[in-house]
Amino acid sequence: MSTTPVGLERRVGQRFAFHLPVSLRDIANGAEALGCTQDVSSRGVFLFTDLPVTEGSEIELTLKMPSEITLGESMHVRCRARILRVTGAQSLHAEMRFGVAVCLKAYEYLPEVAESSMTFRRISALHGHHEEDGPAARPPGLVAGHRE
Repeated sequence: MSTTPVGLERRVGQRFAFHLPVSLRDIANGAEALGCTQDVSSRGVFLFTDLPVTEGSEIELTLKMPSEITLGESMHVRCRARILRVTGAQSLHAEMRFGVAVCLKAYEYLPEVAESSMTFRRISALHGHHEEDGPAARPPGLVAGHRE
Protein backbone atom coordinates (compact mmCIF):
# COMPACT_ATOMS: atom_id res chain seq x y z
CA MET A 1 0.00 0.00 0.00
CA SER A 2 1.41 3.37 -0.95
CA THR A 3 0.29 6.81 0.01
CA THR A 4 0.63 9.93 -2.08
CA PRO A 5 2.66 12.61 -0.31
CA VAL A 6 0.80 15.82 0.38
CA GLY A 7 2.55 18.84 -1.09
CA LEU A 8 2.44 22.29 0.43
CA GLU A 9 0.82 24.82 -1.91
CA ARG A 10 2.84 28.05 -1.72
CA ARG A 11 0.96 30.01 -4.37
CA VAL A 12 -1.00 32.96 -3.02
CA GLY A 13 -3.07 33.82 -6.10
CA GLN A 14 -5.17 31.73 -8.44
CA ARG A 15 -3.36 30.56 -11.58
CA PHE A 16 -4.97 30.81 -14.99
CA ALA A 17 -3.84 28.62 -17.88
CA PHE A 18 -3.12 31.26 -20.52
CA HIS A 19 -0.79 30.73 -23.47
CA LEU A 20 0.23 34.33 -24.12
CA PRO A 21 3.16 35.75 -26.08
CA VAL A 22 5.68 37.46 -23.82
CA SER A 23 8.89 39.38 -24.46
CA LEU A 24 11.75 39.06 -21.96
CA ARG A 25 14.81 41.15 -21.17
CA ASP A 26 17.56 40.06 -18.80
CA ILE A 27 18.21 43.15 -16.66
CA ALA A 28 21.84 42.23 -15.90
CA ASN A 29 23.08 41.82 -19.47
CA GLY A 30 20.31 43.30 -21.64
CA ALA A 31 19.74 40.04 -23.57
CA GLU A 32 16.27 39.86 -25.11
CA ALA A 33 14.07 36.98 -26.23
CA LEU A 34 10.49 35.94 -26.68
CA GLY A 35 8.47 33.29 -24.93
CA CYS A 36 5.02 31.91 -24.26
CA THR A 37 3.27 31.66 -20.90
CA GLN A 38 1.85 28.41 -19.59
CA ASP A 39 0.01 29.98 -16.68
CA VAL A 40 -0.37 33.42 -15.16
CA SER A 41 -1.42 34.82 -11.78
CA SER A 42 -1.36 38.29 -10.27
CA ARG A 43 1.97 37.48 -8.60
CA GLY A 44 3.71 35.06 -10.93
CA VAL A 45 4.10 33.48 -14.34
CA PHE A 46 5.39 30.18 -15.67
CA LEU A 47 6.71 30.52 -19.21
CA PHE A 48 8.83 28.86 -21.85
CA THR A 49 11.63 30.71 -23.62
CA ASP A 50 14.91 30.15 -25.42
CA LEU A 51 16.66 32.80 -23.28
CA PRO A 52 19.11 31.10 -20.89
CA VAL A 53 18.46 32.63 -17.45
CA THR A 54 19.54 31.77 -13.92
CA GLU A 55 17.64 31.35 -10.69
CA GLY A 56 17.59 34.52 -8.60
CA SER A 57 18.25 36.90 -11.49
CA GLU A 58 15.90 39.72 -12.45
CA ILE A 59 14.14 40.04 -15.79
CA GLU A 60 11.61 42.32 -17.39
CA LEU A 61 8.50 40.81 -19.01
CA THR A 62 6.12 42.54 -21.42
CA LEU A 63 2.73 40.96 -22.11
CA LYS A 64 -0.97 41.65 -22.39
CA MET A 65 -2.34 40.83 -18.94
CA PRO A 66 -5.80 39.22 -19.27
CA SER A 67 -8.90 40.66 -17.60
CA GLU A 68 -9.07 37.69 -15.22
CA ILE A 69 -5.87 38.98 -13.62
CA THR A 70 -6.48 42.75 -13.85
CA LEU A 71 -10.12 42.40 -12.73
CA GLY A 72 -10.91 45.00 -15.39
CA GLU A 73 -9.89 45.27 -19.01
CA SER A 74 -7.00 43.35 -20.52
CA MET A 75 -3.96 45.63 -20.73
CA HIS A 76 -0.36 45.63 -21.83
CA VAL A 77 2.06 45.69 -18.91
CA ARG A 78 5.79 45.58 -18.38
CA CYS A 79 6.69 43.63 -15.24
CA ARG A 80 9.89 43.43 -13.24
CA ALA A 81 10.30 39.86 -12.02
CA ARG A 82 12.69 37.60 -10.12
CA ILE A 83 13.38 34.10 -11.41
CA LEU A 84 12.35 31.47 -8.87
CA ARG A 85 13.41 28.37 -10.81
CA VAL A 86 14.46 27.19 -14.24
CA THR A 87 13.50 23.71 -15.38
CA GLY A 88 15.88 21.63 -17.46
CA ALA A 89 16.47 22.69 -21.02
CA GLN A 90 14.78 20.73 -23.76
CA SER A 91 15.96 20.59 -27.33
CA LEU A 92 13.22 21.06 -29.90
CA HIS A 93 14.08 21.50 -33.60
CA ALA A 94 17.74 22.14 -32.71
CA GLU A 95 16.85 25.00 -30.34
CA MET A 96 16.96 25.02 -26.55
CA ARG A 97 13.89 25.92 -24.55
CA PHE A 98 13.66 26.56 -20.80
CA GLY A 99 10.71 26.46 -18.42
CA VAL A 100 10.93 29.51 -16.14
CA ALA A 101 8.92 30.31 -13.00
CA VAL A 102 8.99 33.99 -12.03
CA CYS A 103 7.65 36.09 -9.19
CA LEU A 104 6.30 39.47 -10.33
CA LYS A 105 7.72 42.32 -8.23
CA ALA A 106 6.53 45.51 -9.95
CA TYR A 107 4.65 46.45 -13.08
CA GLU A 108 4.08 49.41 -15.38
CA TYR A 109 1.06 50.02 -17.55
CA LEU A 110 1.89 50.52 -21.22
CA PRO A 111 -0.04 52.94 -23.43
CA GLU A 112 -2.88 51.46 -25.41
CA VAL A 113 -1.78 50.52 -28.92
CA ALA A 114 -3.51 49.08 -31.93
CA GLU A 115 -3.54 45.29 -31.61
CA SER A 116 -1.80 44.83 -34.97
CA SER A 117 1.16 47.00 -33.91
CA MET A 118 1.78 44.90 -30.78
CA THR A 119 2.66 41.67 -32.60
CA PHE A 120 5.31 39.30 -31.31
CA ARG A 121 7.69 37.17 -33.31
CA ARG A 122 7.02 33.53 -32.73
CA ILE A 123 9.67 31.35 -31.21
CA SER A 124 10.10 28.54 -33.69
CA ALA A 125 10.80 26.06 -30.91
CA LEU A 126 7.38 26.77 -29.43
CA HIS A 127 5.25 27.31 -32.50
CA GLY A 128 6.94 25.61 -35.44
CA HIS A 129 7.38 28.91 -37.37
CA HIS A 130 10.53 30.63 -38.49
CA GLU A 131 11.92 34.18 -38.55
CA GLU A 132 10.71 34.73 -42.09
CA ASP A 133 7.09 34.57 -40.80
CA GLY A 134 7.13 38.30 -40.05
CA PRO A 135 9.00 41.22 -38.54
CA ALA A 136 9.33 41.68 -34.82
CA ALA A 137 7.62 44.64 -33.18
CA ARG A 138 9.27 46.44 -30.32
CA PRO A 139 7.12 47.08 -27.25
CA PRO A 140 5.83 50.64 -26.89
CA GLY A 141 7.25 53.13 -24.36
CA LEU A 142 6.42 53.14 -20.68
CA VAL A 143 3.96 55.21 -18.72
CA ALA A 144 3.70 55.80 -14.98
CA GLY A 145 4.90 52.86 -12.93
CA HIS A 146 2.94 50.99 -10.28
CA ARG A 147 3.91 48.59 -7.55
CA GLU A 148 1.93 45.80 -5.92
